[in-house]
Amino acid sequence: MFIKVLMLILFFGVMVYIGWICRKNSTDVNGFVLGGRSVGPWLTAFAYGTSYFSAVIFVGYAGQFGWKYGIASTWVGIGNALIGSLLAWNILGRRTRIMTQHLDSATMPQFFEARFGSTALKICAAVITFIFLIPYTASLYNGLSRLFGMAFNIDYSICVIAMAVLTGVYVIAGGYMATAINDFIQGIIMIFGICAVVLAVLKSQGGFLAALDGLGQVSDPAVSSTPGIFASFFGPDPLNLLGVVILTSLGTWGLPQMVQKFYAIRSEKSISTGTIVSTAFAFIVAGGCYFLGGFGRLFSANIDIAANGFDSVVPTMLSGLPDILIAVVVILVLSASMSTLSSLVLTSSSTMTLDLLKEHFIKDMDEKKQVLIMRVLIVVFIAISVVIAIMQYRSANTFIAQLMGVSWGALAGAFLAPFLYGLYWKKTTKAACWVSFLFSTVVMLANMLVRGSFPALLQSPINAGAFCMIAGLIIVPIVSLFTPKPDQSLVEDAFACYNEKVVVLQSSQLGEKEEK
Repeated sequence: MFIKVLMLILFFGVMVYIGWICRKNSTDVNGFVLGGRSVGPWLTAFAYGTSYFSAVIFVGYAGQFGWKYGIASTWVGIGNALIGSLLAWNILGRRTRIMTQHLDSATMPQFFEARFGSTALKICAAVITFIFLIPYTASLYNGLSRLFGMAFNIDYSICVIAMAVLTGVYVIAGGYMATAINDFIQGIIMIFGICAVVLAVLKSQGGFLAALDGLGQVSDPAVSSTPGIFASFFGPDPLNLLGVVILTSLGTWGLPQMVQKFYAIRSEKSISTGTIVSTAFAFIVAGGCYFLGGFGRLFSANIDIAANGFDSVVPTMLSGLPDILIAVVVILVLSASMSTLSSLVLTSSSTMTLDLLKEHFIKDMDEKKQVLIMRVLIVVFIAISVVIAIMQYRSANTFIAQLMGVSWGALAGAFLAPFLYGLYWKKTTKAACWVSFLFSTVVMLANMLVRGSFPALLQSPINAGAFCMIAGLIIVPIVSLFTPKPDQSLVEDAFACYNEKVVVLQSSQLGEKEEK
């Protein structure tokens, strides 16, 4: 217990200290929200990765999908690395950084306003962000309850409040720069932590080959009659597994807190380095989490899914580890949760301040007042998320639980296609953005409220969210072709940033005087 408490105190102390020393970089809006657009490649890559993976992944998703699909759940982690990181950086990174700086937008709603010339689009995007980020923020605490109960035997509410307060302190003090530096440290902890835990769990089962052989002996007639299905390449349900891969991988392309990381990139080198680092990070952390969860059924004698749910799978797998490793797991999950929490509350507060309050409700808001209001709203958002998390834990409020499940699908489904086409396609129209916004939010809310009316495949919020993302990629170009064309001068001004000439070293690109 002494080792666990000591490691927690050291961890929290470092986080708060970094927030304190970064306060000088957060005196204006650009510094507080984007770190002055001067964040290096490693910090940006780790900020992206740690915002991506939270306790929801490690405890909730890894346990649930590992139990359902066996070792095939590792495909989710591979998809997160290749689609959610590698492709996202290559397709969105450079263009997002260039156009958002050219349009002087610090948030995704501001991008929609400047790119499509519509203040109403900005307000709608800000409202969608606010509505669906709050329950997503609350869901981050869920994975902590069982782990802290296992490690410290203390009340869940105390854990939630402590984590929320300490995260709030360093975000409020240091803004995006403090978040990025802390994300880097938390990311290192996550990498070493997940590697240590995977090796320890496999060792407890006699090694990788013995564990895989044991998994091949597991059968569940309710799932499949095929022998060794949980140790197979695609598992017992490849179609639903594909839905998980799409939602958790493609979804990052449309989540405001993820895309906003590209706004702060410093240079071209940061993009190439960040692409490699974030992809490697995703392979290790996401791949490791889902790979670990895939062996959950080896511990089925100690797990009662009907009584305790899928969140009990991973904590049960870890309960027999040495105290020092349990302490590492607690720090690992705290790191994952605090990094994502800091990203979400910073995104929520900046969106609310810059896109809703500024100009529409509070006139003549100078830089100092904007930063102050963002700091106040961070406190408000964290407080709301804590209340929701504790309410759900104590009352098992199904409405809140369902709202958390649809938040990712609604956000990414609404924003992914308009943002992607807005960066690349001049013919994207304002009407297409509206249709995408409304389609995804309505579908996901309907999935939550009248789920039984949906086709069997889409009754799962995960599949419904994946469907909304793919549908948006089809809807936006079709609607754009049949609705009034965008203002030509507005479009040409937005895309003019890509035509600016820059000078590079000959080591990066050959000059014109080449031998024939």
